[in-house]
Amino acid sequence: MPIVNRVADMVEEVIGWRHDIHANPELLYDTERTAAKVADLLKDFGLDEVATGLGKNGVVGVIKGPNGGSGKTIALRADMDALPIEEMTGKPYASKNPGKMHACGHDGHTAMLLGAAKYLAETRNFDGTVVVIFQPAEEGGAGAKAMIDDGLMTRWPIEEVYGMHNYPSLPIGEFAMRKGPIMAATDEFRITITGKGGHAARPNETIDPIVCGANMVSALQTIASRNTYPLESVVVSVTVFQSGSAFNIIPQEAILRGTVRALKPEVREMAERRLKTIAVSVGEAFGAAVDVHYKRGYPVTMNHDAQTEFAAQVATSISGPDKVNTNVNPMMGGEDFSYMLLERPGAFIFAGNGNSAALHHPAYDFNDDLIPYGCSYWIKLVETALPAG
Repeated sequence: MPIVNRVADMVEEVIGWRHDIHANPELLYDTERTAAKVADLLKDFGLDEVATGLGKNGVVGVIKGPNGGSGKTIALRADMDALPIEEMTGKPYASKNPGKMHACGHDGHTAMLLGAAKYLAETRNFDGTVVVIFQPAEEGGAGAKAMIDDGLMTRWPIEEVYGMHNYPSLPIGEFAMRKGPIMAATDEFRITITGKGGHAARPNETIDPIVCGANMVSALQTIASRNTYPLESVVVSVTVFQSGSAFNIIPQEAILRGTVRALKPEVREMAERRLKTIAVSVGEAFGAAVDVHYKRGYPVTMNHDAQTEFAAQVATSISGPDKVNTNVNPMMGGEDFSYMLLERPGAFIFAGNGNSAALHHPAYDFNDDLIPYGCSYWIKLVETALPAG
């Protein structure tokens, strides 16, 4: 089945919500305005329940079928937060908040789920219960985990959970997903190297943390090239190297910072272990003291097999079999929907955003042409998973 007819009729309204949210971006957990707008709209739609304040500013709406909600309960999730980026789109609805913009399309995700919620509340052409989740702090704040910690999965008896993200360069009307790992675990590290500073003309009297750090950067790359099975995926990127302040002084200290990305928990464990061992060992070789601070970030986003097959079938019913890639390459970016997939079976799907700028780019903008496909996907997922009668 193609685009839902009622969705085509309400696209302009959904675009209006999207542009309003885009013009008023909010970061991490500080999504008060966005959350209030979402909650007010859900109440206007006549949902059976609208709850606020989960994970500080998360919003949850409940829509029950005509049978009073008996039967299966599934959840659909959208994220609401923006990024600390100065917008460069030049659009009439561009950000009004300096240094903040919706550079990842969460404004579109929120608007599409609102459109689906309105339709589902109007028609209720399903048997069971639908929980719509609007989450803060996806961009590094683990808002999904915060909502789970506040009882998201237990307050409502959620049995399956589904997520969606726009995908620049994938044509409008196309979808992509895969079973198993679809996005990476995202960890951070900070390595402090303490040597012995001194005059640059007498390096023999010093323990040079810059030379030590340079060797450490190279050695850390062997985690991917020599410690990981060639068909597995891991990324170790040193993104910060801070040391020194004058041309004639060997500094006392150097700091390395960066990220580790992996698609399997066991590879993630190995990479952390090897990073710590290599850093300390290189420091010892140069006579420097090394302190490693390793911070676990989002887990691997792991799609469940049965729910992925089901979601792909729904996407195919909208766009056709030639427009749904069920074996897309995993992305090494992270996604905190991973926490929800650890709690309940479900699937995360990519929806084409067309020829747009890349995510997290100041010229990025969510493509409004995606809206009818995204709304229709949510609606058909519900009506197929919870068939009426």
